[in-house]
Amino acid sequence: MVRKIIKIDAERCNGCSLCVTACHESAIGIKDGKAVLLRDDYCDGLGNCLPVCPTDAISFEEREALEYNEAEVMRNIARASSQLRQWPVQIKLLPLNAPYFKGADLLIAADCTAYAYGNFHNDFIKDKAILVGCPKLDDIDYSEKLTAILAGNDVKSLTVVRMQVPCCGGIEWAAKKAIEQSGKELPLKIVTITIDGAILD
Repeated sequence: MVRKIIKIDAERCNGCSLCVTACHESAIGIKDGKAVLLRDDYCDGLGNCLPVCPTDAISFEEREALEYNEAEVMRNIARASSQLRQWPVQIKLLPLNAPYFKGADLLIAADCTAYAYGNFHNDFIKDKAILVGCPKLDDIDYSEKLTAILAGNDVKSLTVVRMQVPCCGGIEWAAKKAIEQSGKELPLKIVTITIDGAILD
């Protein structure tokens, strides 16, 4: 059938992924650093992705395309589930030793990140033990507790997800200090989220 559907200009796309977050139907994804329409039948043609694109890389076109499959899209949305593997998650409340730390990839996240980045569960929490905090609101030095967790458990790696705001530097600093004080050599990845929900390169 011929219908209205989005078109993405790869030359203009900067790969910011704002359109991916804006598309509630999961019709858009990132491949090789560029946004692409993954499935015609997941695109409803309403264009929630258009206003968020900073480079005007997305437009409408009328062309032959599969009919919008609302039933399957709704089933996929219903199947989306939490990736959380443990409780509690707040750094202040976490025990120093727990079964979920054994052989774990740890995620230390500033608590605003889960609200700013739409696909936080699948992109960051999945298969990780999570520690959440805000150095500004908690007004404490997390490094002592993080050091004890790293020193007392067989942790494989550490990922810090922070916001692009100065106060989030505290959570990154605490993670780096904890690795140093624990005496372990652990892979550390820092991911910074902008206030409009994109990953900062």
